[in-house]
Amino acid sequence: MFDLEAELKKLPDKPGVYLMHDKEDHIIYVGKAVVLKNRVRQYFQKSRNVSPKIARMIEQIAWFEYIVTDSELEALVLECNLIKEHNPKYNTMLKDGKSYPFLKATIQEDFPRFVLARQMKRDGAKYFGPFTSGAAIRDTIELLNKLFHLRNCRKVLPRDVGKERPCLYHQMGQCPAPCQQGSVGREEYRENFQKALSFLNGNTKEVMKDLQQKMEQLAQNMQFEEAAAYRDLIDSVRLVTERQKITSDDQEDRDIIAIARNEDEAVVQVFFIRGGKLIGREHYYLTGVLEEAEGHILSAFIKQMYAGTPYVPRELWTECEPEDSGAILEWLAKKRGHKVFFRHPKRGEKVRLLDLAKRNAHMVLAQDAEKLKQEREKTLGAMEEIERLLGLQGLNRVESYDISNINGFETVGSMVVFEKGRAKKNDYRKFRIRTVTGPDDYRSMEELLTRRFTHGQRQELAEMDSFRLFPDVIFMDGGKGQVNVAERVLQELKIDIPVCGMVKDDHHRTRGLFFRNEEIPIDIHGQGFRLITRIQDETHRFAIEYHRQIRGKAQVHSILDDIPTIGAARRKALMKYYESLEDIKKATVEELKEVPGMNERSAKAVVEFFREG
Repeated sequence: MFDLEAELKKLPDKPGVYLMHDKEDHIIYVGKAVVLKNRVRQYFQKSRNVSPKIARMIEQIAWFEYIVTDSELEALVLECNLIKEHNPKYNTMLKDGKSYPFLKATIQEDFPRFVLARQMKRDGAKYFGPFTSGAAIRDTIELLNKLFHLRNCRKVLPRDVGKERPCLYHQMGQCPAPCQQGSVGREEYRENFQKALSFLNGNTKEVMKDLQQKMEQLAQNMQFEEAAAYRDLIDSVRLVTERQKITSDDQEDRDIIAIARNEDEAVVQVFFIRGGKLIGREHYYLTGVLEEAEGHILSAFIKQMYAGTPYVPRELWTECEPEDSGAILEWLAKKRGHKVFFRHPKRGEKVRLLDLAKRNAHMVLAQDAEKLKQEREKTLGAMEEIERLLGLQGLNRVESYDISNINGFETVGSMVVFEKGRAKKNDYRKFRIRTVTGPDDYRSMEELLTRRFTHGQRQELAEMDSFRLFPDVIFMDGGKGQVNVAERVLQELKIDIPVCGMVKDDHHRTRGLFFRNEEIPIDIHGQGFRLITRIQDETHRFAIEYHRQIRGKAQVHSILDDIPTIGAARRKALMKYYESLEDIKKATVEELKEVPGMNERSAKAVVEFFREG
C-alpha cells in the first residue's frame, strides 16, 4: 500500500525526475525538478491554486516514483527520454516527431563526395542543412556531380584505384574516374570540389554565366541536343537557388518558432534559416495544451523537438521565454558544442519574420481543423458509435484474432490491436499453433487465446510487454462459433472481457456484430461500421500475410523448428521416422533417441516442448 504522507517525507533535497502513476499503473505525467522535495510536495498541498487540468491529473495519482540526478541538466535529458518512452496522458506531447536529412561533403577524403546523411557526426565532414526534403538533397547532389564532374561512388580512394573498370558515369562524361590511375589528379579534383562548395554557399552567378555561354555556343554550332542538356542544367540551378530565399545578411543559422492554439491542440511553425537563407519550413502538432501557459508549451516543444534532431542552430527566435530556459540553453549548447541563444524580437525585420511564422501556424491550424474533426470521427467517434451499439462504456483497446491454415503440420494465428480507433501495430502478434493438426479453426483459436491470456496473467511480465495489457473488448473474425470459443477460454481463465463476432454476408462483406447471443445490425454508412470493417480487414490481412510468408519459404517451416536444438536435419529425420505429428507428441525420450541424429538432450527438448504446449 502506497503511504502518500510517508513517501512525501522521504523525498530528497536534490534534482531529479518524478513519475506520476494512476491506479492501473499507467504513467500519466513525467516532470523534472530542481529540488524534488519541493516540487512533488506542491501537487498535494490543498492550499495551492492549480489549473483544472492539473487538478484532474492529481485526482488520478495513485502513487509516484522519482529518479535522482546529479544536476538539473541531467534531469532535463532524462525527462525528455521518459516522456518519449511513456507518452504520458497529461504531458504536452509532440505528435509528429520528424527528423531531417543533411547534405554531407566528405572534405576529409582525398577525393571528396556529396552524400545524403541522416545524422550529423563529428567525422571531419562538412554538413549543410538540415533540409526538409530528402528529394531536394538528391536533386542537388545530382546537379553538383554533373556541374563539377564529381564522383558519387563509395570507393575508398586511393586504396581502390585500379581495382575495377570505370563506371557508367565516366562513360557518360559525368565523372573524371579518379578510381583509375592517371585519369585526374588529386589537386585538380579537389579544386572542382571547392567550386561546388562555393556554389552551395550561394555563389552561383559564375556557374550560371559559364553554363549560359556554353549553351549559346553549342546552339550556334547547331549542336542542339548538347545545348538542350545545358539548358536543363541551367533550369536545375535556378530551381536549387530559388529554394534558398534570402532572409538576412548575417549568414547565421537560426530556427524561427511560433505557436497557434485552439483548445487542446496547438500548431508550431518552424522556419529553418541556414547561412542566412530560408531552406525550408515545417509545422508540428502538440496535444495536451489546454490551460497551459505559452512558455510551458514552448518549453515542451523545444525539449521534444531538439531531443531527436542532430543539429541545433545558434539562435532560436521565439515570441516569449520558455520555461526552464536556463537548463534548456545549457542542454542545447552541449548538443551543439557551442553557445545557443534565445532571441525575442520586438521590432523591425526580425518581428516581421516571427509574425510570418505565426500567421503560417494559424493558417495550418485553420486548414486542418476540419481534417482533425474528420480524423476524430473516424477514430474516437467511431469507438463511441460502437459503445452505443453494444451498450458498453470506456472502450479504448480492441483486440481481434484470426486463424489461417497451411497444409501439413502448419496453422497460424494473428492478433491485431486497435487503440482509440487507430491500429497499434507494435502490439500485433503472430502465433504458431502447436497442439492442433489439420484445419480445425475452433481448436486453433482456443489454443491461441489460451496462450495469449495465460501469458498476460503472468506476474513477471516486463512493463513494455504488450500482453500485460488486456483489451476492453475482443472482436472475433467470425460469428457465433468463434465467439463461443473465446468466451469459454475467458471463463476458464476467470477473465471478464466482452466478446463480439464480426459477421460477414455471402459476399464476404461485414454485415453486423454478434454480441450476447444475438446479431446486431450496423448502419453501413456510419463511422462505427467503417472502423469494424477496417479491424476485420486488418486482422485477415495480417493472418494471410503470415500465411504467405511461411508458405513462400523455400523449405516449409514446421512446428518442430520452434523446438530448441531441433534444426533442419533433425526435423527431417523426425518427420521421416514418424507418420504424423501426433506420433511425435506421444513419443517418450527413449523412443525419440532411436531416431537417427537425435541425442538425449534433443529428445528431452521435444518432450518438454509439447508438454508445455
